Amino acid sequence: MKKIARFHKVSYQQFKKDWTDSFAATEEEIMRIYEAVQLPHRATVGSAGYDFFSPIAIALKPGETIKIPTGVRVEMEENFVLQLFPRSGLGFKYRLQLNNTVGIIDSDYFYSDNEGHIFSKLTNDSNEGREVHIRAGEGFMQGIFLEYGITVDDDVQTMRNGGFGSTTGRS
Repeated sequence: MKKIARFHKVSYQQFKKDWTDSFAATEEEIMRIYEAVQLPHRATVGSAGYDFFSPIAIALKPGETIKIPTGVRVEMEENFVLQLFPRSGLGFKYRLQLNNTVGIIDSDYFYSDNEGHIFSKLTNDSNEGREVHIRAGEGFMQGIFLEYGITVDDDVQTMRNGGFGSTTGRS
């Protein structure tokens, strides 16, 4: 198996900034959450997906949305991408969805000003009236690394600096 990536935690300063943008919390609460952040890992040798673990307990009623700073970043070789999906069971049982359908983490995102901090925005799209409960430390999302190619006439030299929308409209 080809080894092409390594997960890291973002710095505490970056996590605190991003956490307070999403949630109200004291300095002590943020530090406790940060210290408990788990790096993604596979459950079995045959698993393609790396499980991401919720830093807090989550309860989402049907139609509710939450933005979660994971505290995680990933360093990977060029020509690879990390694609993010909800854990299959949560999608199947509750229609839990990532708001951008599939998260795309490019290899150069690691070097962005925000340290390549990976976020997840989830919506409980249940049409059965079911509330989703995820415990702190429970897997809620999975990431799969895929290799990709480019066209033979591609000559892009632009470097990224940012997250969502930072690569749009460049020529």
